[in-house]
Amino acid sequence: MKGFVIMKINVGFIGAGNMGTAIMKGILNSSLNNQIQLFAADQDSLKIEPLKKFGVNKCVNGSEVVSACKYVFLAVKPQVIEGVLNSIGQKITDDTVLISIAAGINSDFVKKATGTNVKTVIVMPNTPLLLNEGASALAKDSQVSQQEFDFVCSIFKACGKTAVIDESKMKEIIAVNGSSPAFIYLYAKGFIDYAVKEGIDGEVAKKLFAQSLIGSAKMITDSGYTIDELIKMVSSPGGTTLAGLEELNKGNLLNTVNNACEACTKRAYELSK
Repeated sequence: MKGFVIMKINVGFIGAGNMGTAIMKGILNSSLNNQIQLFAADQDSLKIEPLKKFGVNKCVNGSEVVSACKYVFLAVKPQVIEGVLNSIGQKITDDTVLISIAAGINSDFVKKATGTNVKTVIVMPNTPLLLNEGASALAKDSQVSQQEFDFVCSIFKACGKTAVIDESKMKEIIAVNGSSPAFIYLYAKGFIDYAVKEGIDGEVAKKLFAQSLIGSAKMITDSGYTIDELIKMVSSPGGTTLAGLEELNKGNLLNTVNNACEACTKRAYELSK
């Protein structure tokens, strides 16, 4: 008796930059690899070459990707996505699901640019996807079935943590998980630069501060304490931590963070026009 042939689901990527490649590698390194056949196209065709050895099928352009796949990731910059959508509109069918990871782009924009009522999932991922430690927010339009949406969510779960939010808040969430890694890196740079200035080896400082970030994140998610309670746990009366916190408060750190988030959101709305 012959064995059953497993029919794989075709998943395509228009764009093979850092984020697109990270998602593809997340799929390849997970149990989903047995269920999915990958296709990809990029203006710089050389970006696809390293992926071919893992079984990724190279396509000439985005239209070829759409023709081959039910699920298609739009992994291009917001500044060029409209042109990409214009070029693939004629290949979209009632079965196509487009997944956009471009900041500021919503489902109405995708439908208008393709000239279709295509099923659309909007995702805000972040670069830690490269290490399968991503944090991705997802939203679907009414055309997408729950089964289709669950499948898209499973891809991002293979690359980290996920959360489903209302699409109306997809621009506001960018600051929280999409752009925040850059803010955290800048914050880390300040501590490491201070250590070097004081004669401490930079690699030692980086190792200790990075582990402090990891441990602090775990305390936020797993300890059961609120943020305010966690701050208090580190802050002995009259101690070193309180002295440092006083300086951060003098600099209005929370207001600065709020302003950074608002600037992110403002730019997202500008990109969507």
